[in-house]
Amino acid sequence: MNLPSCGASTQLIRTRVSHRIRTATFRDDLVGWLMAGRKRLATPAGEIRFGAGQVFLIPRATQWDLVNEAAPGGVYEARLIGFAPPLIERFHQRFGQFAGVPALQGAAGTAADAAFAATFEHASAALREEPDSSEAMREHRALELLLLLAERGLVFAPARGLAWADRVQRLVGQRPQADWTVEALARAFHLSASTLQRRLAEEGSSVSRCVREVRLEAALALLQQGSGLQVSEIAARCGYDSHSRFSAAFRQRFGFAPSDLRP
Repeated sequence: MNLPSCGASTQLIRTRVSHRIRTATFRDDLVGWLMAGRKRLATPAGEIRFGAGQVFLIPRATQWDLVNEAAPGGVYEARLIGFAPPLIERFHQRFGQFAGVPALQGAAGTAADAAFAATFEHASAALREEPDSSEAMREHRALELLLLLAERGLVFAPARGLAWADRVQRLVGQRPQADWTVEALARAFHLSASTLQRRLAEEGSSVSRCVREVRLEAALALLQQGSGLQVSEIAARCGYDSHSRFSAAFRQRFGFAPSDLRP
């Protein structure tokens, strides 16, 4: 999910194929409205389940094994809004009255009542970059949704700076198909290649690992959107010139082949 400069973005996932995603990583705080089907999030203590019509919140910097189940004879459909750390930070700066509310540590839910539906719809409409929506309006609508959730005791943790792996992944996510070399990324951050590699190594990461993760996550999003694109075209859009190498990397990462998400 690529986020515009306002720091929030909307996405629709719609598929007829039930699927399990192994160790899905969430780098942005996420609010999802499940329209059809069921979602299961695995935790050490068991599973958290959400059904059609329910709202789920997933905090950033968490990993889950998750299952998206299509309704019998129907689809799995979820509408998502993601919030980047800088926007969450702006929320806390503007609404300091929620500083004492414990931040979400794991997934949570809330009711998709009339107030939530109206606020979510307003934010989604603005974030779809409709012609009459300015950047200021998109940010305002996104903050409005965060405020509604905060008043229900659901607050995402403040952001206190991004790790270098997060910075690299966000940059790569803007153009996953590009030829991202260590040198190209280092130039973007005004660093030497050796300095960038050292900072990533200190976090237990690397440039190749960051690029691979972003490309595979971008491919997963395209497959889940039911766009009808061929798997080979999705591979090319995400920076893979070999269909077979892409399929092997995808299976190793998520536990199933990309073709499995095709009816």
